[in-house]
Amino acid sequence: MTEPLIELKGVSKSFGGNIILDEVDLTIYRGEALGVIGPSGTGKSTILRIIAGLTPSDGGEIYIQGEKRKGLIEDAADPIGIGMVFQQAALFDSLTVAENVGFLLHQHSKLSQQEIRQLVEEKLEMVGLPGICDRYPAQLSGGMRKRVSFARAIMSNPHNPKDNPEVLLYDEPTAGLDPIASTVIEDLVRQLQSVEGGCSTYVMVTHQDSTIRRTADRVVFLYKGKVQWQGHVTEIDTTDNPLVRQFFSASINGPIQAIG
Repeated sequence: MTEPLIELKGVSKSFGGNIILDEVDLTIYRGEALGVIGPSGTGKSTILRIIAGLTPSDGGEIYIQGEKRKGLIEDAADPIGIGMVFQQAALFDSLTVAENVGFLLHQHSKLSQQEIRQLVEEKLEMVGLPGICDRYPAQLSGGMRKRVSFARAIMSNPHNPKDNPEVLLYDEPTAGLDPIASTVIEDLVRQLQSVEGGCSTYVMVTHQDSTIRRTADRVVFLYKGKVQWQGHVTEIDTTDNPLVRQFFSASINGPIQAIG
């Protein structure tokens, strides 16, 4: 493969005395769909926040397009745009859909209100939600709120292409959704990978079987702070790795310790 778009080398993170990530190595290549999976509490969301530059690591190095990151995203801009879709959509309840999707442009661009509105409408059309600009998050279903958060994550500034996201980080985007709504979201993730104005590279954190199989090409399995297995999604059902086999069989017997 070519040079990694994002690379984590020996990244560690603890909260109190609890080791979440223990010298993790991870690579993300341009154009790939990477799934990060594993039991709850194994550091999947923490890895996303570290990649996004929202949470500092305790040790190790992070490279963005070959350039070593120093500090957090607020300390210095990365050479590429990194967008994040949070598990709970994280919309501002007091703002309309249009204001949510165009939030960063309103705050950090010199675009006119009319230009921002047009861009917002284009992104909402891309996620299958035309005509809802003036609604509020409370008026939307859970699946619709997730799609609005997708539109916000892929929002681009035509006057400053460096800000446009080249990588999307999805944190459990199908959590709490029924199977049909989950399928809509999974299809949208793949659609946004290939459509112009979307984002060709993404990392998907999830523990839902259908989401893993339908949205990931390469899969990394985290457990006890380390990468325990990685391979193509088609290898899930043929690997002899006991952690992977137990995880996908949902068995309480095996090396993964059941909690609760």
